[in-house]
Amino acid sequence: MPFVKVVKNKAYFKRYQVKFRRRREGKTDYRARKRLITQDRNKYNSPKYRLVVRFSNKACICQIVYSEIVGDKVMCAASSSELERYGLKVGLKNYAAAYCTGLLCARRLLKKIGLDSVYQGTLTYEASDDEDEDDDEEFEYSAETVSCKGGTNGKRTYYVEELDDDKNPFRCILDVGITTTSTGARVFGALKGAVDGGLDIPHGEERFPGYDKDAKEYDADTHKDRIFGEHVAEYMRYLIEEDAQKYATHFAKYVEEEINPDDIEEMYQDVHKAIREDPSPAEKKEFTPDKSFKRMQKISLEARKAAVEAKREKLQEDDEDDDDDDDDESGED
Repeated sequence: MPFVKVVKNKAYFKRYQVKFRRRREGKTDYRARKRLITQDRNKYNSPKYRLVVRFSNKACICQIVYSEIVGDKVMCAASSSELERYGLKVGLKNYAAAYCTGLLCARRLLKKIGLDSVYQGTLTYEASDDEDEDDDEEFEYSAETVSCKGGTNGKRTYYVEELDDDKNPFRCILDVGITTTSTGARVFGALKGAVDGGLDIPHGEERFPGYDKDAKEYDADTHKDRIFGEHVAEYMRYLIEEDAQKYATHFAKYVEEEINPDDIEEMYQDVHKAIREDPSPAEKKEFTPDKSFKRMQKISLEARKAAVEAKREKLQEDDEDDDDDDDDESGED
């Protein structure tokens, strides 16, 4: 018989260390997390802020988080379920909704720390007269990546259009968790929304929709169409012509809200404008308990024993009646 080496021997099991619970559940990549939260040794109490983007079955969630020894602390949070206040009632987890959620989170945070007027980001709609001085020029949104140089030596790159002399922009890094970072993924829609909202987040254009890996070229118009939901509108037009029944089923909520393919771009522009006007969270409703509700009175131990005894006696009586019926039938036979 050939020699077989025992790999998992006694020494292996003595030294075996169980992985962290969230690693076993496949929820946290601790190798990536360590690099995201580790602070510089020469910068005391200077946490690394993260833009955490997660998708549930119904919504997109964006949070600005920093880490402490006791756990993560959330500075600001926004969910696509809040977009109904701003006019978006359908499609709450597609690419365009992720962009709106990132924009809402960025504007809400900057308003909280007092930088909303200093760093306004990139507008996606035509500004009014008091916001835009060049009224004669036609406004056109561009999804190009913006950056500028600054810092003490003038070599640091900031991913904002203009750098203020007194206050630096709020810098954070993207945290995608265990999501696959493929080209055109929705997490990059939230990233683009946060950057257009005024946050300083290091990024490139290699993972945005419209980037050609072979030609190494970036088409900003393709990305712009995704931001304004043009890909959804095209599919709606296709189903209207090819399969009207599937369109009525697949876009039932769009039909219910009377949203046509030609109205989608304008709808998202209105949502972006409404977010910038008031990014603050909705006021929490005060809880008013129902005072007419009364709990059932707790049954004492003696009452419960009496109920059990009564049930047992009833079952015994039923069994005796069944036995008597069986005897009568056998006597007749």
